[in-house]
Amino acid sequence: MKKTYLHPLPVRIWHWSNAFLIIMLMLTGIQLRVPDIAPFPQYGVAVALHKYLGYLLTFSFLFWLSYYLFTRGMGKHYIPETRDMKGIPKQAFYYLYTFFRGGKNPFTPAPDAKFNPLQKIAYLSVMFILMPVIIVTGILYSDILFFFRYIDMIGGLRALDAIHVITGYCFVLYLVVHIYMSSLGTNITTYVKSMITGYAEEPDDGNKP
Repeated sequence: MKKTYLHPLPVRIWHWSNAFLIIMLMLTGIQLRVPDIAPFPQYGVAVALHKYLGYLLTFSFLFWLSYYLFTRGMGKHYIPETRDMKGIPKQAFYYLYTFFRGGKNPFTPAPDAKFNPLQKIAYLSVMFILMPVIIVTGILYSDILFFFRYIDMIGGLRALDAIHVITGYCFVLYLVVHIYMSSLGTNITTYVKSMITGYAEEPDDGNKP
């Protein structure tokens, strides 16, 4: 196996911290929505956790954004290029068919290009659409009286609730897909290990430069 260093320590710390925050927000959100399902012993505890974990998610997003802007990695890793658009059919065919036939992934991650075309689209959608929406609606929800003017501008409390909850469902769907996709490496733990150690492992074809 050959190893490629893909994930710097700050990215790995952010990834696992962000994953913890999102899962906890899902658990507390479920209890707020359906009190009969109670992962936490008291409803008030779930309310407080959901609120303050939401603030932490805001700081987590700002850290991610600042890090990739400061290191100039946003364009390299997240913004699709023309060649990415051309590679979408081949990558989709790999996930839908070639992988199950033991075929090789058409994309090889590198330090300057970590994500394949479909990953770029998925992560870009999550980080620049879903994340801002869940954060902004959550902040508005955190103090309804203080933010009433802005809540009224988007259609009132029912509209705010619908946007926030639907976005939360999108996060649940994304998490399920993300966990499944993380199992599609050389073995089921390859991608998880790479996010722990920082190194991606790929079969070495034996060719030497």
